[in-house]
Amino acid sequence: MQIAEELSVNIIEELNGDIGNIALKLRSFIRDQITGFKKKGVVIGVSGGIDSAVALTLCVQELGKENIYGLLLPEEESAPSSKTLGAEICESLGVSYEEVPISPILKSLNIYDQKEQIIKKTCPEYDPGIHKTSLVLPDFLNQGLLNVPYIRLIKDGETVARHRLKANDYLELIGLQNVKQRSRMIVQYMYAEKLNYAVCGTTNKTELALGQFVKYGDGGVDLEPLADCYKVQVYALGKLLNVNEEIIKRPPSADTWSHYTTDEEFYWRMPIQIMDQLLYAQEHQLPLQVIEKNTGLSRDTIEKARRHISRVKDTTEYVRTVPPVCYINR
Repeated sequence: MQIAEELSVNIIEELNGDIGNIALKLRSFIRDQITGFKKKGVVIGVSGGIDSAVALTLCVQELGKENIYGLLLPEEESAPSSKTLGAEICESLGVSYEEVPISPILKSLNIYDQKEQIIKKTCPEYDPGIHKTSLVLPDFLNQGLLNVPYIRLIKDGETVARHRLKANDYLELIGLQNVKQRSRMIVQYMYAEKLNYAVCGTTNKTELALGQFVKYGDGGVDLEPLADCYKVQVYALGKLLNVNEEIIKRPPSADTWSHYTTDEEFYWRMPIQIMDQLLYAQEHQLPLQVIEKNTGLSRDTIEKARRHISRVKDTTEYVRTVPPVCYINR
């Protein structure tokens, strides 16, 4: 009987079955944190993506639009739609907002030039006048555990070249790209401290579990209302809260490359519905048969996916860890 009940589990339904109460809990959490911090309101970076849209809407519902300040923080490689959608949701909610481009910060640190030098070294035919660029990883479901990053050159919307990145160049590129998130957080705290507001984060549970955030960048905030909600739950919250359908349908992305690169292409390496079901199954120790039934994956692929997720978690453990302290009197 127990086995039959386990096999009948629908993971997505379990995740989204109580979404109304989840929204209420999140609103209460936001209120409690702001009260506990003795702050007047919230500053939030609005990216035009689903996570910031949901976090912004919950903050407005709980704290009132007059106590929220939105920041649009574009840079030269941001997709134009990010700014457009970010402004639209702020205006639809009646939230005061401001656009603060971070390109001057990045240029002062020579980020764009250093990045271009690596791309030119990797891709001899690269011409910044005609090519857009993207950093991607192989699709896990088709290529398995092979995890070799490569630069993709795009011309007129079509991929015209792919070049494998050397390990040292990859690490340098990641370091350069992460300055973008860290620059955004500098700006958010400048405004938050001026207004006596708290900085609200937008990291979800999927990202937190996988270390898919930048330490002291988008991970450096005062509160994280969505950090116990898987990405599929954030989408369900978006529908419940009547978030703009264009935002809901927009593929999630860190939006740090000149060609819009989705999280599925670079980080998850599989559809988010599959990733979230695998993470949920791991968290709740669901039997292999349940995972097979829900994801449609073979046992061999599931086992490889488990190893892949474990490897990602191990690699990013330092991202989730607070700085260790040496307690001299213990």
